[in-house]
Amino acid sequence: MSKTLVIVESPAKAKTIGRYLGDEYVIKASKGHIRDLPQKVMGVNTAKNYKPMYIDSPDKADVIREIKSLASKCDDVLIATDPDREGEAIAWHIAYMLKIDPRTKCRITFNEITKNAVQNAVANPREIDLNVVDAQQARRVLDRLYGYELSPLLWKKIQKDLSAGRVQSVATKLVMERDDEINAFEPKEFWKITADVSQQGSKLKKDRFQVEFYGVKKGGSVEKVALNNESEANAVLDQVKGNDMTVVKVTKTEKERKSSAPFTTSTLQQEASRRLGFAPSRTMSVAQMLYQGVEIKDQGQIALISYMRTDSVRISKEAMDAARKLIVDKYGKEYLSPYKREFKNKNSAQDAHEAIRPTHFEFDPETVKSSLTSDQYKLYKLIWERFIATQMASVRLDVTEADICCGDNVFKASGEIVKFDGFLKLYADLREGSGTTKTVELPSVSEGEILTNHNVEATQKFTQPKPHFTEATLINEMEKNGIGRPSTYAPTISTIEKRNYVEKEGKNILITEIGRVVTIFLQEHFEKEMDVGFTADMEERLDSIENGDANWVDVIDDFYPDFHAQIDRVTKNTERITIEDEKTGEKCPECGHDLVFKNSRYGKFIACSNYPDCTYSRNIENKLDGTPCPLCGAGINILKSKKHRNKIFYACDKTGSDPECSFISWDPPAKDKKCTACGSFMVYKKFRGKTYLRCGNRDCSTNTKPKKS
Repeated sequence: MSKTLVIVESPAKAKTIGRYLGDEYVIKASKGHIRDLPQKVMGVNTAKNYKPMYIDSPDKADVIREIKSLASKCDDVLIATDPDREGEAIAWHIAYMLKIDPRTKCRITFNEITKNAVQNAVANPREIDLNVVDAQQARRVLDRLYGYELSPLLWKKIQKDLSAGRVQSVATKLVMERDDEINAFEPKEFWKITADVSQQGSKLKKDRFQVEFYGVKKGGSVEKVALNNESEANAVLDQVKGNDMTVVKVTKTEKERKSSAPFTTSTLQQEASRRLGFAPSRTMSVAQMLYQGVEIKDQGQIALISYMRTDSVRISKEAMDAARKLIVDKYGKEYLSPYKREFKNKNSAQDAHEAIRPTHFEFDPETVKSSLTSDQYKLYKLIWERFIATQMASVRLDVTEADICCGDNVFKASGEIVKFDGFLKLYADLREGSGTTKTVELPSVSEGEILTNHNVEATQKFTQPKPHFTEATLINEMEKNGIGRPSTYAPTISTIEKRNYVEKEGKNILITEIGRVVTIFLQEHFEKEMDVGFTADMEERLDSIENGDANWVDVIDDFYPDFHAQIDRVTKNTERITIEDEKTGEKCPECGHDLVFKNSRYGKFIACSNYPDCTYSRNIENKLDGTPCPLCGAGINILKSKKHRNKIFYACDKTGSDPECSFISWDPPAKDKKCTACGSFMVYKKFRGKTYLRCGNRDCSTNTKPKKS
């Protein structure tokens, strides 16, 4: 029997695809890129048309050997890497490694991992799209030239362990500019006047409703009036206090609110951040699992969503029809949109994929909940409900607005009630802020009616600046300005956080001192490259390469010579920047010099100002509140490991170079909990998204498997 080797990117995807292909197919995962630019040198020959000097990835030697061996034993090879630029480039590298002509029909793609999609792809292979490969190669080369020339310049002129990037540096600039805008903002005073009124004869407080001052009558019209100080507010109060009001105008309308478009990568990251508190990187990690396939009880490995890197809102006819049938069956015909709702992309380049959506409509979130981790369930539910809502009926609202006068002073009141909940039956509209639609019902008032004025008061207010960026709003800003693409939003934000260019304060993202120094330096000397418009234009040029409208070498050549010349000028003509270290107020316990805050790729730490003569340093203490050390009762510090990619660990206050206490743990200790088997302390351990109690003694017999609390 002839065999066909199918190469995918991940083992999870391989397992899912295996359900839909027969014994004549052998499936192997490349586990991502198998060839790339070298790590420690530029790897781009700028003298020979920017030729990339690819090498086999050192950590993929075993994978490469196994793929070659399998290919030699099979009659055919199909490369089924992801359906995007990165996936097309990986396919091209695999073809090169296996000596396959990329112009032969060796490439298959599918937007969803379902039986029909996989079998249709296998039946209709295509050539590798070299325009898409060129677009990825241009981005890779461009970013390598940018980073490998600018980063060493930062080391020379500012300090070591800094980096710059074509997208990351502009994203950092956006954060700095927003922070500067907030700091420069001058609040302006204004006053708000509200009155509690009710229909005459109503004595219950629940019958009262609030009206707000709007302006004054001028002839036959109403002029809006801003109250800028207390004296202006008091002048209105004096005219209104103790006086009843008259309803002069009532307007009743019915409004409809349609559901939002299905998710793109950007909108999924933003909504998951707002609703679930997920960082963009966490969202993409979980979405990758749902796309590649998860083990569903009694069903095997099932892929639950379509491809999660997309800027398209297009919906396939099959998915639309399935959603509409589900709505009728589950909610009734009145909840179905009377027409098929389709959504348009901004440009044709976005039409390559569909929006993010469920792939198996028989598996609703509650059906598969027991098979998913907590994160997987939450994100799948969000995607499911958003998509199904796109084909549901609009929400119908009864809106009432009233103009109410006291003399020449005009107050306004408005309210709305949900007449028909439509898509809110399934997917609460976040635009109302609380997860459900806010309903304010005004009593049925009529023109000419007198209202009793129970109380009126003035409140001082001040205008507010724009809010700090959060991860969600920064992604929105990047997308709006054309900075980066769906696949780059999450890693860009992760990079500027890891580099300590920005820091999180709650959900807010703020510029750090080193982030500001680097950004100002780059802005001063590389104004063109730091311009938002330049970065967006470069993304469009990469798109034009993908579309076959531009040559990738020409695009790089339009950028690099001037950029390289500027690197040389700045290297020769600028002085090194000295950054004053912030003092902690403490003295070094080893030599008596001042202790200062330092920055590294691992974040902030405390060190002696007398370095290198004195090498004393320590982590900044972040306490685990409310839980004492289980061994000695002292406090517990939350620390970051330098050896394990910033992984959090927990250590007693008294743990150090000459420890009085030996408590160190990767897992937080549980307060007042003892192991029933050995009497040791207990810790909280996370396993598949769930938290368990387990014994802190590794040798305890209970540690053979997690013990649920």
